Amino acid sequence: MKRGAIQLAQTLFLLTISAVALAAPGSEASQWLERMASAMSNMSYQGTFVYMKGETMETMRITHVVDDNVVRERLYSVDGPHREILRDDTGVRCVLGEDKAIVEDLFTAGPIYPQIPFVELDRPGSPYAFETGGRGRMAGYPARRVAILPQDEYRYGYELWLEENSGLLLKWVLYDAQRNALAKLMFTSLSLGSDINRAELVSDTPSEEFVRLDSPMPQRLLVRSAPRWEPKHLPAGFRLTAHNLVEKNGDSVFEHLVYSDGLASVSVYIEDESAESRPGDHGSSQLGTANAFSRHIGQKHVTVIGEVPSLTVRTIGDAVAPSFAAD
Repeated sequence: MKRGAIQLAQTLFLLTISAVALAAPGSEASQWLERMASAMSNMSYQGTFVYMKGETMETMRITHVVDDNVVRERLYSVDGPHREILRDDTGVRCVLGEDKAIVEDLFTAGPIYPQIPFVELDRPGSPYAFETGGRGRMAGYPARRVAILPQDEYRYGYELWLEENSGLLLKWVLYDAQRNALAKLMFTSLSLGSDINRAELVSDTPSEEFVRLDSPMPQRLLVRSAPRWEPKHLPAGFRLTAHNLVEKNGDSVFEHLVYSDGLASVSVYIEDESAESRPGDHGSSQLGTANAFSRHIGQKHVTVIGEVPSLTVRTIGDAVAPSFAAD
């Protein structure tokens, strides 16, 4: 997926990160986070928010409508290059740039990132701790604070400000293990329920003007089986939560694994070397608040990416090897 689509999808992830139960049942943090999960999934809302990282700032607008349990969503950039994501029950479409290039994934009818019920973060030795407290006012609404604190250097922490009545996420701050703020996302205007303008669900670009990008991947054939490649060891708390294998003529050409610690997720991609691959196409890189690590193993190219510290993606990437379980 192109860089613009990845950045926009990351932004949508920041807004859907709430769809998990993160703390012990009955605790104050759990109650607030459960309300947030319900609000972000089931409420209709529309607003403008800013995303800040370092010296850069982007303004985005989102419309999220739920009708009879069917979600329709549009997220688009207000400033800078034109980018938007359209989502409904048929799939996800990313529109990139003034050339109106569109990347489609009709296999992804649900949220951009999987919503998985994580129920073990309160266990002894959990990689996260939780704290509540603090009141404020965001986008004209009273807000309450919930913090999710990392307990080691392999993951980030989060400070969340939730609308007091509904639990809707109003502000998000990403921290490293030393409590340094890495990025912020904050609504500047927000409408809820019947106050939203549904006309904003429609792209400004007519569908007949889209220029569809051909994927270099063969026609998708997803095979459910044990991973053929996998990390031999993982940072504490991470486990496999999703696996897809794409085959062509009986050979694996693309494998995708997702590992999660209950909050942070890391994607591992293993694909055949292509003519475009370069010998120097390896090492660490950064895209927004996500880190990536790539390396070559024989005729395979491995890429690890996630909203985690660079140490995490490198540790996982260095551990990837053929899986004996798949033999």
